[in-house]
Amino acid sequence: MASPALGAPALSSSAAFLSIPCRSPTSALSSLSRPFSPPSKLPSSPTPLLSLRSPPLSPLLSSKWKLLAAADGSSEPEEAPTSVPEPVEEQLAASTAVEAAKGEDVFAVVMVGSRQYIVIPGRFIYTQRLKGANVNDKIVLNKVLLVGTRTKAYIGQPVVTNAAVHAVVEEQGLDKKVIVFKYKKKKNYRRNIGHRQPRTRIRITGITGYQDFPAETMPETLPA
Repeated sequence: MASPALGAPALSSSAAFLSIPCRSPTSALSSLSRPFSPPSKLPSSPTPLLSLRSPPLSPLLSSKWKLLAAADGSSEPEEAPTSVPEPVEEQLAASTAVEAAKGEDVFAVVMVGSRQYIVIPGRFIYTQRLKGANVNDKIVLNKVLLVGTRTKAYIGQPVVTNAAVHAVVEEQGLDKKVIVFKYKKKKNYRRNIGHRQPRTRIRITGITGYQDFPAETMPETLPA
């Protein structure tokens, strides 16, 4: 038979196990039905929550937003000033004054070397190389074959007497390259030659001396 000293702890442990109270289903339901009561005191160091605020803007962006907001709030569309149309008489007088200041439109046909050119004051033309003429030199072309205006035509016989075309030399250069290719079949003969023709650019400054030449007046209405 076991000694009482060894059997005492075993009996006490079994008694403790049997003395554990068992909760009935009604008590469990009653505990669930009780309202939840929050704790009276929060912990001294609560866990920090995530901030939902947007990060601050940079000074440059904030100043731009302020300027845009001020412009949108203060600026108002300005009404365009209404322009009163000028009378018809003033418009006609202004157009007449402009035409008088502009001068009479005139053109001429002049011969330079063996070629003929139509020249208009203020424009430039390319001619064959003028020997002895340097840049910015003023030249006079005397072989004027015809001078025309809006209402008159001065036809030379063969040239218009005392008429002259004044010009200034702007450039002495070369024309675009022209390829000259020679070929003979079955002779093994091929020649490739390039050529750039010398030319001069002149600016027409005026046409004078044609007023004393007999002119032919243009008819106002063309014959049918």
